[in-house]
Amino acid sequence: MSLELDHYLRHLEDLRRQVGEIVADLPSEALNWRPIDGSQGEATNSLAVLVAHIAGAEHFLIAEVAGGRPPTRDREAEFAFQSGDAAELASILAEAATETREVLSALSPTDLEAERHMRGRTVSVRWSILHAIEHAALHLGHVQLTCQLWKEGASKASA
Repeated sequence: MSLELDHYLRHLEDLRRQVGEIVADLPSEALNWRPIDGSQGEATNSLAVLVAHIAGAEHFLIAEVAGGRPPTRDREAEFAFQSGDAAELASILAEAATETREVLSALSPTDLEAERHMRGRTVSVRWSILHAIEHAALHLGHVQLTCQLWKEGASKASA
């Protein structure tokens, strides 16, 4: 694997690690809690949904777009996901990690300039990988805030 691809892989691994550490010891109640519940656009996502979406987007951008694998992503299911426990979320993140490592290990530096079609536009493989990093980092922030809100509410409820 080229140095550039290795850097991308390490960055994705670090983002996944941070997400995994945040949700690792939380009960299912916390994992499935939404700060703002609702049926329209005002609803927020649970930690379980955020983890499923981070992994789903990584699969899409790395495996399907950059790697050219057949489409299998079910984006709608990501936003309806409910988790039984933190181990289930760890497994989802581990699957994404394995797949991403496989795809990036198969790419060469010249593959990074190759063009792919994504949602009606053309992007480079490099763009797709960088967008996966950007997307995971954005949602890591959502995971952090959601966890902070849950812990604040849980502490007030027990007081």
